[in-house]
Amino acid sequence: MKINFSQKFNQNTDFLIRRCGYGQIRDSRTGQTSYVRRLRSDFYPRFHLYINSEKPLVLNLHLDQKKASYEGQTAHSGDYDSDLVKQEGQRIYNQILAEDKEAASSAMASAEEEKRGFFARLFGK
Repeated sequence: MKINFSQKFNQNTDFLIRRCGYGQIRDSRTGQTSYVRRLRSDFYPRFHLYINSEKPLVLNLHLDQKKASYEGQTAHSGDYDSDLVKQEGQRIYNQILAEDKEAASSAMASAEEEKRGFFARLFGK
């Protein structure tokens, strides 16, 4: 499932994805970075997220049901369009928009705070 964003973000993409509960992993064979979120304490099933492009941000999400069956194969039991994947995709979309909006308002508040003098910040006037 592809998750498309049309806006530019104030935060780093890696930071936004981690705030959605995903951990970064790196494939030792290919060197490709991706992100996973486990559904249970086991390694599988898990949501698997790739960054297709940064500008505009396009994410690729699927659900890994189990590890690849054969050594050296990348094929696995993955769901790309199930209801669970669609719900997770919507959650990620909403979370990333909310995180970026919060960061922007926080940055604006910090900038306003900086405009005040030392004593105004110290004594609140």
